[in-house]
Amino acid sequence: MYSASDLRKGLRVELDGEPYIITDFNFVKPGKGPAIYNCRLKNMVTGATLNRSYRSNDTFVEPQLEERTMRYSYQDGDDYVFLDKNFEQLNVRAEVLGNNRFFLVEDLEVEILIHNGAPIGVELPTFVEKTIVATDPGLRGDTATNVQKSAKLEGDYEIQVPLFINQGDVIRIDTRTGAYCDRVRTA
Repeated sequence: MYSASDLRKGLRVELDGEPYIITDFNFVKPGKGPAIYNCRLKNMVTGATLNRSYRSNDTFVEPQLEERTMRYSYQDGDDYVFLDKNFEQLNVRAEVLGNNRFFLVEDLEVEILIHNGAPIGVELPTFVEKTIVATDPGLRGDTATNVQKSAKLEGDYEIQVPLFINQGDVIRIDTRTGAYCDRVRTA
């Protein structure tokens, strides 16, 4: 159990059976009356945000969250299958993964957040390496700065890359933004 004085940015609480994370926090002590804790909360399942104010005597329930380190194994229809070190299998829906599903590579180690037995979030490593499947060749002599072209990665993700990147090259991608970072290997 948390009290209102425990509230801070990044704290996870449970409201109405749903896990929330505090994204913004403000403490106000008016001249008269009790202290007020203003919070912006983000639902960890749906992503919806809400603003709430609490008094110093309010209490909160700690959500039953479990973080498990697992490895990506394969895709089964709309589900993505992950295995832990004991080879226990966990299926994660595509909606839970969101755009992270484009960055999955076989045997990639991820952190899966589980609430009441159901996965609600997947945290990938900061960088992954993917191969360029299709891209137009760069134009010779086009050396203006920051000129980029479209490229298609394995897994049907489209990304903007510099002109010198060719089909078959392996590039590093920032999974937080989905943007190109650098070239790892040439074809």
